[in-house]
Parts: sequence; C-alpha cells; structure tokens
Amino acid sequence: MIVAVALIVALVVTLALTFGRFARSDTWRATVTPLASIIGSGFLICGPLLAREFGSAALGAMAVLLAIAYAAGAVIRFNIVHVESYLARASFNDPVAWLARLTQGVLALAYAVSVAYYLKLLAEFSLKPIAIASALQPLAANIIVTVLIVLMTLLALGGSLRKVEHLAHGTVSLKIGIIAGLLVALALAWAIGGFQAALPPARLSFASVPMLLGLLITVQGFETSRYLGHAYPAALRVRTMRHAQWISSAIYLAFIALLTPFLSRAAATQGVAGILDIMELIAPALGVFVLIGAVASQLSAAVADSIGSGGLINEVSRRKISVPLAFLLAGALAIVIVWLTDPFEVVALSSRAFALFYALQCALALIVSVRNGVGTAAQRIGFGAIGLVCLVAAAVGAPAEG
Repeated sequence: MIVAVALIVALVVTLALTFGRFARSDTWRATVTPLASIIGSGFLICGPLLAREFGSAALGAMAVLLAIAYAAGAVIRFNIVHVESYLARASFNDPVAWLARLTQGVLALAYAVSVAYYLKLLAEFSLKPIAIASALQPLAANIIVTVLIVLMTLLALGGSLRKVEHLAHGTVSLKIGIIAGLLVALALAWAIGGFQAALPPARLSFASVPMLLGLLITVQGFETSRYLGHAYPAALRVRTMRHAQWISSAIYLAFIALLTPFLSRAAATQGVAGILDIMELIAPALGVFVLIGAVASQLSAAVADSIGSGGLINEVSRRKISVPLAFLLAGALAIVIVWLTDPFEVVALSSRAFALFYALQCALALIVSVRNGVGTAAQRIGFGAIGLVCLVAAAVGAPAEG
C-alpha cells in the first residue's frame, strides 16, 4: 500500500509540475531553478548524516543549517538589487568590480568542486545495490566518476553539453515528484507504526559545529538566482529565490521530522547513500524511487555546474582562457578532487568552497551598502555577522564522518 500511494503521489506531482498552467509561468520557472538545486543531493544525504552526528537533535541541527542558508540568501537578494546595479555602471578598475571578479572566480572553483561532489554521490548511489567488495567500491566509484567527467568534457568541447543540460532540466519535475512520494511514504510508515524504535541520544557539542558547517553544501543552490539576470528582472529573482528557500526549508524539515522513527536505523547506516537502507526498510521497492531520484538530480546538477564553471573561468579571465580550455581545466580539477577525497571529504570541501563564495558576497554587500548609503545599520551588522559565519565554515567545515 505504501509503495502504491507513494507512486500515485509522485506521478500526480510530476504531471502537475510538468503540464500545469502555473508550470509555464515565469514565476515558477524562476523558482524551480534554485529550488531544484537546493533540494537535490542534500535531500538524499542530510537525513542519515545528521542522524549519525546529532542523534535525536537532527531536526534542530537541520533548522540551524537552513537558518544559515536563509541568512546567506538574504545577502544574495540584497546584492541582486544593489550590487548588480552598482557593477553595471562601475569602471573596470573599481575595487568593487575587482572584488566581484574574485567572487566569480571563487564560484567557478566551487562549481568545479561541486561537479566532483555530485558525481561522487551519483556513483555511491549507483553502486549501493550492487554486490561489490567494500574494498573495491571506492576505486569503482572513482573510475565511474572519472569516465563521466571525461564524457561531459568531451560533450562540452563538441558543443553538445547544453543539449544534455536542457534534457537534464526536464528531470526537475520528476525529481520533485519523487521527493513528494518519499515524504508520503515516510508519513504512512510512521502512521502505521510498524517501525518504532528508541531514538538515539541527542549529541550536541562544540565539536559538532565544524561537522554541521561541513554540510552547508546540502542546502546550497539558492545563489543561482543571482546569475539569472539575462532571463528575469531583479524583483522577480528576489521574490522567487525567497520562495525557493521557503519551499526547500519546509521539505527538509518535514523530511527530518518524518524520519524521526527511523533515526536509530539512519544513524547506523554506512556511507552517504544510507537513505536507500531506510526506504528499503519501509518497502524494498522504494529503494528504486531513491535510486531514480539520485541519478536524475546528481546528473542534472553536475551538468549545470560544469557549464557554470567553464563559463565563469572564461568570463573571469576576460576571454584569455578560451571556453574549451576552461572546460578542460574545470574537468581536470574535478578529477583530481575525486581521486584525492572520499565521499564525506568531498561534501565538506564543496561546503567550504561555497562558504567562501558567500563570505565574499557579504563583503560586496557591506561595501556597496556603505558606499551608496543603501540598507540599514542592522543590515550592515548582519552582513558582517553572516560573512564571519561563512568564513568560519570555509576554514573549519569538517567531513560528516571523522
């Protein structure tokens, strides 16, 4: 029954998001880009990782992580309104323009790191159902990811990666539909009450802070609205980014809350693909749901970030690094990261890269606020505080498994 209901819900939501009248509106299109990025990989890995590190305090830890992300999103929204207009009339040698270019360079590197992150997760989920010796699994995952990065780079050089991106974007409705089905499945399993178990003890300490900050990548993605200016006006991007963060926060909190009866089992899972074990505990067929969602979300995100990284490297270098060379550099960096990190380390590394980007965005917001006399004193204090938190995350964000 659980599987049947989950399948119906997933199908209804997918069809509504694909063919509904609102699905063709600019408001929804501008919302779904950051939304799809925020709830992709993070939704799949945050539950087991938070249960393992924080026990029954997992819901509170998720709320803190979302609050940090929302605060960073507020900075990005300020920058959409004020920094974009400042940069549009700034001279090339304006210090703010140079800081903006540095920020773009950091984002290009963050995207390259995130390609390794997304594809590493894709490999982990793909290999989870396969009987393979545990000692060989990391090697197999790295080989799979390397092949995928090489293929993506070749597609980029041939001009076909954009076509793959458009195809991948078509999976957004499917991904959100699958997530809706999984939430309903968890709710039904809890209502039936067949899987109750004692909750793990809450674990809170200063040692938990670096691990929580190391999971920032799981709620990242809202900043994509900052770079949709070619398609949507500033006011629409500000409003829809806020909506995307509200919707994703509600989904994350609902997911962790519904996972409560399974926290002990979640804490005992191994690897970053532990959610597969939880869903298969409820009903074996739900593992297929998770697997489809994982492959769809990781591949689409990796393609999008690969294009973003190559494009930004080309732009920041003032076209001195050609687009083909930019893709080669981004692909090479991603491959190096894949072979030098394990799945937990690449999560933390991605988080630290984006935390540095958010810290630089806070610096831009603060400088423009003071120069142009826009924003309140409270906002400026907030920019400084959020920037400090992001710098700490960039400096000490730790793997979710030590």
